[in-house]
Amino acid sequence: MDFAQFLQFLITGLTVGSIYALLAIGFVTIYNTTGILNFAQGEFAMIGAMSCISLIGFGLPMFAAIPIAILFTAFIGLFIERTLIKPARKSAPVTLVVITIGLSIFLKGLGLIIWGTYPKTLSPIVQIKPIHFFGAVINPQSLFIFAILIVLLALLYFFFDKTFIGSALRASETNPRAASLMGINTQAMSGLSFTLAAALGAIAGIIIAPLTDATYEMGFLIGLKGFVAMVIGGMNNISGAVMGGLVLGVVEAFSSGLLSSTYSDAISFTVLLLVLFFRPNGLFGKATGLRV
Repeated sequence: MDFAQFLQFLITGLTVGSIYALLAIGFVTIYNTTGILNFAQGEFAMIGAMSCISLIGFGLPMFAAIPIAILFTAFIGLFIERTLIKPARKSAPVTLVVITIGLSIFLKGLGLIIWGTYPKTLSPIVQIKPIHFFGAVINPQSLFIFAILIVLLALLYFFFDKTFIGSALRASETNPRAASLMGINTQAMSGLSFTLAAALGAIAGIIIAPLTDATYEMGFLIGLKGFVAMVIGGMNNISGAVMGGLVLGVVEAFSSGLLSSTYSDAISFTVLLLVLFFRPNGLFGKATGLRV
């Protein structure tokens, strides 16, 4: 492997890892606010990508279709929390997990009915020629994905640390009873966490769609990888979840390039098992408390 190949694998891994990171942030946000592992997170990415493509097909310009698709997916996240999660909040954790798994299957089936099995394509958001850098070819869409991830991290830091609503969301996770006594509506915070996670999932789906075909079943695998990224980085640490996503993407890219794509998933889950054995709280996780 020469330097050009190394650089190409690294860029590819960071690109895919950024998508996993966005989904991992959604997992972390919901888990730390509600205690629920939302295994339908990947379907939010599918809905965001497919609805954006459909809106453009109806004649809307891309700059209008993207925010509408994100808002639409965010509304679905809120609707799901109000109608399915809220009534079952006092159920056993395994019941809530089963609900989200069933929800994932339902949304995938709904996607099949609405959009069919034929893969959809989305035009590149960044219309720039590929960049050649030390023998590696950089897709401008990859740079756009990196930029989106950095901007979202900055916005999330500002939201959780500098705004009242963000502080209320963190307080609801740290001590729900004390937060309620302080006048914070913890149920509203639960709805907000699902809304935010759905929007992040939609963004992930939209920005990855120009690089790969979008289908009704695209959400399952990237959602699962987002969950793995969250566990690797830390289940209560947003920055750690991002690092976990990037690490996972890089591991997959190098294993696919040096060995075979057949083994990339097995290697990824081997990394997950090693982390669970030696660092149960994740590589960057802490014992308690949501961290940006």
